[in-house]
Amino acid sequence: MTQTDATPWSAVVLGGGDPGDPFAAAHGVKVKPLIPVAGEPMALHVLRALRGSGRVGRVAYVGPTTPELDDLIDERVTDHGTLLSNLEAGVDALRAAGLQPGERVLVVTADVPLLRASEVRSVLDDAPAGAGLVYPVVRREVCEAAYPGVKRTYARLRDGTFTGGNLFLLDPALIGQFLPRLREVLAARKAPLKLAGLIGPGVLLRLVTGRLSVAALEAKVSALLGVPARALITPHAAVGTDVDKDADLTLAEAQLTGRPGVPGSAGI
Repeated sequence: MTQTDATPWSAVVLGGGDPGDPFAAAHGVKVKPLIPVAGEPMALHVLRALRGSGRVGRVAYVGPTTPELDDLIDERVTDHGTLLSNLEAGVDALRAAGLQPGERVLVVTADVPLLRASEVRSVLDDAPAGAGLVYPVVRREVCEAAYPGVKRTYARLRDGTFTGGNLFLLDPALIGQFLPRLREVLAARKAPLKLAGLIGPGVLLRLVTGRLSVAALEAKVSALLGVPARALITPHAAVGTDVDKDADLTLAEAQLTGRPGVPGSAGI
């Protein structure tokens, strides 16, 4: 499966959230993606990055919106309450709007306001062909060089120490195959014995001790989900930097207000 510049991507932006989220409430909005960053909702920075990339032709947005967001959205989708339900609803909306044969979908959370259009373009252009699921990851040293003092969750692998990205790419034709299994894995993430049973105790031990390679992890995830899965090591720290606390918000404000054209600039 290949995708060229002539075949624009479609995107699902996950902008839902818990209406009772204290972080959102403290900033006077319903859900986190509507929190202002550099004077505008953080989701607006994400949408501008997608549109500015020159690669995204259609956007489905899941969650509450504002008029300024609506101008950049093609398909508005009601928040279904959970991450995977929102993902499925967003892909269904794109499918109903008419996905092209062989087209893959970019899924991005609406809480990564530091994401630039050039970085979206880079990730999409670098995505390996033939994978049903592509998950960008960022090296720890890249994040810490770009944003000194930033606090992220990292996993130590044999190839390095990584944080997960806040976007991923998928083949919508395969979503029915891997979503049920992914729900099972997520449900087991806080039950070590059940999780070990799903991924295998040997794999879990190598992961915990930092002896698991990226290639081995790809193979295990592919087998677990039943679709070819690939990691994409990206040099873009913003891909792995979301906003979920006040310290992150301060970082995003400082970064965005230092850019030419901000408020509202997503960079090119």
